[in-house]
Amino acid sequence: MNLKNKLKSKIFTNVGITADSINRECYVVGGYVRDLLLHRHSKDIDFVTVGSGIELAEKVAETLGRGTHLAVYRNYGTAQVSRGKLELEFVGARRESYRRDSRNPIVEDGTLDDDLARRDFTINAMAIKVNTDGFGDLIDRYDGLGDLDRRIIRTPLDPDITFSDDPLRMMRAVRFATQLQFDIYPETFEAIRRNADRIDIITADRIKDELFKIMASPRPSIGWELMLGSGLLAHIMPELARMSGIEVVKGRGHKDNFKHTMTVLDTVAETSDNVWLRWAALFHDIGKPLTKHYDAERGWTFHNHNFVGAKLVKTIFRRLHFPLGAELRYVSKLVELHMRPIALVEDEVTDSAVRRLANYAEEDLADLMILARADITSKDEAKKQRFLANFDIVEEKFRETHAKDVERNRKNPVDGNEIMALFGLPQCPEVGYFTSNLKQAIKDCVVEDNREAAFEYLIKLADEKGIKPLYDPFDATV
Repeated sequence: MNLKNKLKSKIFTNVGITADSINRECYVVGGYVRDLLLHRHSKDIDFVTVGSGIELAEKVAETLGRGTHLAVYRNYGTAQVSRGKLELEFVGARRESYRRDSRNPIVEDGTLDDDLARRDFTINAMAIKVNTDGFGDLIDRYDGLGDLDRRIIRTPLDPDITFSDDPLRMMRAVRFATQLQFDIYPETFEAIRRNADRIDIITADRIKDELFKIMASPRPSIGWELMLGSGLLAHIMPELARMSGIEVVKGRGHKDNFKHTMTVLDTVAETSDNVWLRWAALFHDIGKPLTKHYDAERGWTFHNHNFVGAKLVKTIFRRLHFPLGAELRYVSKLVELHMRPIALVEDEVTDSAVRRLANYAEEDLADLMILARADITSKDEAKKQRFLANFDIVEEKFRETHAKDVERNRKNPVDGNEIMALFGLPQCPEVGYFTSNLKQAIKDCVVEDNREAAFEYLIKLADEKGIKPLYDPFDATV
């Protein structure tokens, strides 16, 4: 297959001509090729050349001229050429081998076939030639194009070797399956099961990067369910893995809290791109396994699971090297408060109760309500709609209470002390009469909200009661 018409940017011909000038084969590879075939935008362009990638990058930088930046990483044999928003990565074709006790490969120069064989999945193991002779030719040794059509994630070589060599590839399989909504090939998935414990040698930061990409996907639950089924979750986040399953005592069982959480997470993801709100959805019931208790009269209870969960959030954030500042406080707060809106629905909705919750949630109140709504996952549609309708009432109460508070806290442009001085009054009911009438007149837009209009209104109001001002408030010399 020739993809010449898809390589519309001039950079590909420029790189190809530069490679020709030093007699080098050069190919665009990996994610850019995959996304090109999927009609997805990709900003990263990776080139492989048979020979020194650094030498080719230096020549390309010279060709692009002024305004081009070259970064060379000789320890890794790679180089980056950037100009404006354009970023190009260059590397020489290589082959890799691993020892069982290390995640660091032994790297040697290799052929294009060696380089494609070492890649994680068939859909990432395709290349497009950019040399003038054969420009646009697709090299697809492992039927990556077919796997794109079949929507499957599969390794080019033996998956056990692929995952044992670099265990992070198991997380990447889950991530790609989530982002693209592809299936993991059965043989590949079974290899992840067999090698799940190898994930323990991967650093928290590398795992964190994959987790955030999963959480940014349209349906994050795909990734978490794959991690649970493959055994990866028990190593990465055992607190979440423990939520799976149903325990039955005397014929009474609780719901599967993991499945419930997945529903809540996807519902929040449909509503918001805020990744930290999605993390709050994932963790909102994380405290339930530690607080689960069976009571003969009440059945299953999870008393204080929200408070326990908020503490667990901090533990998980520390272990996985998540930020420990405002993001941690935000997620912990939503986990701790996630049941409060439901309690408001069940009880009488008083101003004081609404005000207390608003004060706790502060600027995160809207996000808390998104989470609370998503948490209603009852299969009884009538019950679900009843709760959601009650949430509408609660949110209207928030607006009403806020409006009352704003009105109550608004200060008159002329205060009580000034009214007493103007009319020579002691503290008395007349002062309250003037201040309350002025506030109402401003609220009703009868009087403009400024000092001049306020004084004019007060003098007129006092005249009706036979009270005269002691001085002219408009006289600047007074």
